[in-house]
Amino acid sequence: MGKSKSSNRWLAEHFDDHYVKLAQQQGLRSRSAFKLIELNDKYQLIRPGMTVVDLGAAPGGWCQVAKPLVGQQGQVIALDILDMEPLPDVTFIKGDFTEEEPLRELESTLHGRKADLVLSDMAPNMSGMAAIDQAKAMYLAELALEFVREHLKPGGDYLVKLFQGTDFDGYVKEVRSMFVKVQVRKPKASRPRSREVYLLARGHRVQ
Repeated sequence: MGKSKSSNRWLAEHFDDHYVKLAQQQGLRSRSAFKLIELNDKYQLIRPGMTVVDLGAAPGGWCQVAKPLVGQQGQVIALDILDMEPLPDVTFIKGDFTEEEPLRELESTLHGRKADLVLSDMAPNMSGMAAIDQAKAMYLAELALEFVREHLKPGGDYLVKLFQGTDFDGYVKEVRSMFVKVQVRKPKASRPRSREVYLLARGHRVQ
C-alpha cells in the first residue's frame, strides 16, 4: 500500500527540517532536544545537582540535554515502555510508569527522595483522526500529572507537552491549582502548523 499524501508530506518536511539536520550534526537523538534547550536557556529549569525524571524518554534526546546540566551530583532517570539505547550516567527504567514494578524501581533509584523536575514529552501514535488523537494525548498528560502528584517535591517544576484542543483548558486549570506559576510556551523547534505547545509549571504546591 502506498503512503498517504499526509505521510509523504511529513516525510518531506522531516528530512528537510533544519532541526532534524542540526540534531544529526550534533549527535542528538531527536529534534525535540532543541525544544528543551530553548526552554531551559530562557527559564533555567535544569540546574546542577537536581534530580530530573523524564517520562516517555525514548529515544533519549531530552536526557542528552538534561544530564550535562545536572552534572555529576545530579541524577537523570528516564522511563519508557519502549527500549532506549543507554546514555552515560542516565538511569533507564523500562516499563509503564503507572504500574507497580517500574514505580518500585523508580522509588528505589530515588532513595526516598522526590524529583526536582518532571519532564514529559510524551505523545501517542497519531492516527490522523483529530478527536481520537487529542483524547489519547490528554490521557497521557493526565497520567503524567498523576505521577507529578506523587513524585515531585514541594516547590518542584513540571514541563509537559500538550496539544491544543478538547480538554486542554481544563488541564491547564488543574495544573494552575497545583503550581505557583504556569505558562504556555511554543518553542521555535515546534513545527508551526502543529497544535503542540508546552506547559511550564513552577513551584509545586503539595495539597
